[in-house]
Amino acid sequence: MNRTKRFLSLLGGLLLGYLGLNAQTARLQVIHNCADAAADTVDVWLNNTLLIDNFVFRHAWGFEDAPAGVPFDITICGKNSTDTVNEVKRFPGLLLTNGETYVAVANGIVSATGYSPAPVFDLHLYILGREAATNPANTDILVLHGSTDAPTVDIVAPGVGTPYTNLTLLNNVSYPQFSNYLELPTADYRIQVRTAAGTDVVAEYAAPLQTLNLNGAALVAVASGFLNPAANSGGPAFGIWVALDTTGPMIQLPSAPISTARAQIIHNCADAAASIVDVWLNDTLYADDLSFREATAWVDVPAGVTFDITICGPGSTDTTAEVVRFNYPGGVPANSKNTIIASGIVVAANYNPAPPFSLEIFSQSREVANNPANTDVLVYHGATDAPTVDIVAPPSNTLVNDISYSDYASNYLELPIGNYNLQVRTSSGTDVVAEYSAPLQALNLGSQSITVLASGFLDSTVNNNGPSFGLWVALAGGGNLVPLPSVAVSTTRAQLIHNCADAAAQYVDVWLNNDKVLDSFAFRTATEFGDLPAGVPFDVTICAPGSTDTTNEVARFTYTLNAANKYILVASGIVSPTGYNPAPNFTIEVFSGAREEATNAANTDILVFHGATDAPTVDVEEAFGGNTLVNDAAYTNFAGYVSLPTANYNISVTDATGNAVVNSYLADLANLQLQGQAITVLASGFLNPANNSNGPGFGLWVALASGDSLIPLNLTTGISETDAVSNMVMFPNPAQNNVQIAYSLESPVQQGMITITDMSGRTVQNIDLGSLATGNYLQDVQLAGFEKGIYIVELMMDGKVSRQRLIIAE
Repeated sequence: MNRTKRFLSLLGGLLLGYLGLNAQTARLQVIHNCADAAADTVDVWLNNTLLIDNFVFRHAWGFEDAPAGVPFDITICGKNSTDTVNEVKRFPGLLLTNGETYVAVANGIVSATGYSPAPVFDLHLYILGREAATNPANTDILVLHGSTDAPTVDIVAPGVGTPYTNLTLLNNVSYPQFSNYLELPTADYRIQVRTAAGTDVVAEYAAPLQTLNLNGAALVAVASGFLNPAANSGGPAFGIWVALDTTGPMIQLPSAPISTARAQIIHNCADAAASIVDVWLNDTLYADDLSFREATAWVDVPAGVTFDITICGPGSTDTTAEVVRFNYPGGVPANSKNTIIASGIVVAANYNPAPPFSLEIFSQSREVANNPANTDVLVYHGATDAPTVDIVAPPSNTLVNDISYSDYASNYLELPIGNYNLQVRTSSGTDVVAEYSAPLQALNLGSQSITVLASGFLDSTVNNNGPSFGLWVALAGGGNLVPLPSVAVSTTRAQLIHNCADAAAQYVDVWLNNDKVLDSFAFRTATEFGDLPAGVPFDVTICAPGSTDTTNEVARFTYTLNAANKYILVASGIVSPTGYNPAPNFTIEVFSGAREEATNAANTDILVFHGATDAPTVDVEEAFGGNTLVNDAAYTNFAGYVSLPTANYNISVTDATGNAVVNSYLADLANLQLQGQAITVLASGFLNPANNSNGPGFGLWVALASGDSLIPLNLTTGISETDAVSNMVMFPNPAQNNVQIAYSLESPVQQGMITITDMSGRTVQNIDLGSLATGNYLQDVQLAGFEKGIYIVELMMDGKVSRQRLIIAE
């Protein structure tokens, strides 16, 4: 007797035994989809009667009558069983409803080890089964997710819909869920199994319903086997297998790679002539009546083949009356994700400028954020009359730098979910074009990938009174773009200069509130001018380099700045508890009248800051010119700006009496090409390094508005108006035990003198040279007893002086 006859005979006997002549029945199909090797072949018992003998994995029993209205047990045993004593699993008390149709599928794992994950073996029952399609022109398909290690998935038929869309057959189906029946017109399909996001392809198959003459049939399609056989005892690989309504082996859907890519089209052409368009992919309508500032959803497009995208007027029925056609030889790469943005002008009249209509493609797009805690943002400049711009999150976080019309930003911005304020600025980073709020958190954009477009016209009056400039957001799901609301962001401009000569603060981290803005900021380094918040208090916290938060701060300062001013902030003072004399506390001094450029383009504007902790109150004068540039500047004082014609100057730093010369310097403004610039000149370092942990020596250093390392002003090698000698040379320099001073006299002198002073102006040695004849001289000077540091050597001949700096090292 064959198995089908045995099954019928058993069922008939059972029915008679249970119910006599008034038997109630239901229809039942049984499918073996347990991929565990321990259950490759099983016996199925109804109560204590063998129902299915040696039932093989990926086989099905066709629909047959089963007892209804009375409970019964189904017991699964190993193959060739003679009773149910050594059962694999028993399912007691099953109760079927008279007249219903059921599909029962065995799934899960029997073995205790060797499978990951290992959901328990079970019999999953679908109550509203079908033996035939409800429409003879269709094929009805019930789908079961029966793969134990496969994720939640979608099943998609790409490019089936019209307009050109994907047909999502199943959405978010997890193990061991059944779908409802799919009622599909009988045709040959190509399908993709995708992750639940609908973006990543797990597997691709052919579903040849028409070729297999399955019109009018009802099928059960089962996701079967393991995505990762290596983690599942080398078991059968993942696939989709189909059970017909008859008994026998299931049919495997053949693997059929589909060469597709993903695309989203965004309409950003602000020309009134293209306010609504149809978009055709080859001869298939891709987007019907797509409006300005509207996006399609992400869909599949052919990959690796040449195709046309044709733009037509609304209501088009073919591409013969095209507005513009774009041909893409070779198409787009397989599996690429392409953002396609329409921009430009169709009809040039009344638009200025009028770049031609174009489609700009970005092929490394994303449909979801790489990190679910972020929002990933692609930025596109699509405003035809807007200049090259930066996009900045104030105070100074430049998100996009120098983006021009028709450009995409080079990379996605991966922003932690939050609400941001943004400024669109000119490419110099200083002038604000527009300001917006980007409420990513309020808009529930966490884990999403979006495109932000500069859209519309800065000057509508010369652009046909078209839509105004703004930033608009295209969501992955398509639909109307979302405008970012305009806001006013209050900021001011500021520069920070590190002038703390304490070795313990040679490098520091600088935090603005809870954001680290400068990493290992070095002594005698300046930032460029950037933005800081205005009108609200904020903290500047100084920490040791390598800091990860502000808990172990060196110092913290709170400021509230005025948007109407520009600022220079200079860090000075001493951090260490010992080793420095004097040791004023570390501080950040603030100057509120800063300039980023000279008020007169022919001049250089100079701000002087006294930042040398052991230097006295000083004056700064043009040497021998008599002009006092700075008067009575004490430590931490800013002197107001001095605007000088851009030239090279000799300047002297003297004590407040104007008598003791601290040092003389060459301020070579012309040589440094500082015309039109505003600079800060800082007194920096120590007059007496020996009293200050042998720290850096005193000097004048220049901070440019553009930032970077400070520039030292050189000590003058002689004052030309009073030089009495030529070719004054000291060697070695730096020196230790002695120094040789070589010089030439062009005429006899009555009285010659060498005077050596330290940085405090104290004379440490005088050498009387007496009267000297014309000629070349070499004077040896012994340095025993001199401390390490910087000294000024003056060679005076009949009251005329030449000076040079001498460094004495250990």
